[in-house]
Amino acid sequence: MKCKPILVVLAAGMGSRYGGLKQMDKIGSSGEALLDYSVFDALRSGFGKVVFVIRSGIEKDFRDIVLARIGNSVPYELVFQELDSLIPAGIAAETRKSNRTKPWGTAHAILCAEPVIDAPFAVINADDFYGRAAYTELGKFLSSDDSGEGAIVPYRLENTLSPTGSVTRGVCGIRDGRLSSVDELFSIERDGDAIFSTEKDGSKRRLEADTPVSMNFWGFPTSIFKALHAYFDDFLEKQGLEANSECYIPKAVDSFIKSGVLSFRVLNADSEWFGVTYAADRAGAARRVSELTASGVYPATLWPKPAQSASTGS
Repeated sequence: MKCKPILVVLAAGMGSRYGGLKQMDKIGSSGEALLDYSVFDALRSGFGKVVFVIRSGIEKDFRDIVLARIGNSVPYELVFQELDSLIPAGIAAETRKSNRTKPWGTAHAILCAEPVIDAPFAVINADDFYGRAAYTELGKFLSSDDSGEGAIVPYRLENTLSPTGSVTRGVCGIRDGRLSSVDELFSIERDGDAIFSTEKDGSKRRLEADTPVSMNFWGFPTSIFKALHAYFDDFLEKQGLEANSECYIPKAVDSFIKSGVLSFRVLNADSEWFGVTYAADRAGAARRVSELTASGVYPATLWPKPAQSASTGS
């Protein structure tokens, strides 16, 4: 019997721009975080298990706040992304000397989850809302596709901007229904009616409102791990001693596409996105969740009570 796809929730971030642990911040009327709605949608779209990737430093809070609420409604595994996870001893020693606190990025987080991944899987950010339709499309793809390809559900750039400040987005090149490139652009924000990305040298690049962008809503076959290990090893060799370097999924995917290691289908879903990059974004997210709840998309309380822990994690 074919295994159901797995949802990997990346929740180890530091929340430096948000000013706190946004992955656990209460958004719903019963205290739900955005990740609760992601898990709820995924389970109703054919996913069989959830893997939460966190740091050990937030384990107690995560268990007390998130897992206690979800309880036995969700089959889950808990794995940890630490500064020394999968890191060679020499680089780990230099990291300790530099007092680095940032995790090694989203690609590193996926590698930390490898021991509990035994089926095609989706990867999401804990602090983003992706919409039921997106999970439906990706769930169908991961459940039925035997090509060994990956997949992405992209979103319109104009719908992913924050009114509070600039954002980083992976601009997607698309050709014949497949991803042809992912260009990670930084400092993207509105300037009047236009949208610009500011390059490191201060130059500005204008972007169209309907530009498709990655919001880290990916689908991967299990064969991705071999390529991802090689990519991360190369990253560490080149950037491992940089104090703030991070290994990002979009850059890894772009490398895989251009080297022919893996191809990625583009799945189109009529789905909205919103998130909490900055603390000021919380009010808008809570308001939108309230609207979706009032319209019947979600129940007022997502999970049955009383909540009991379904797993001890790993």
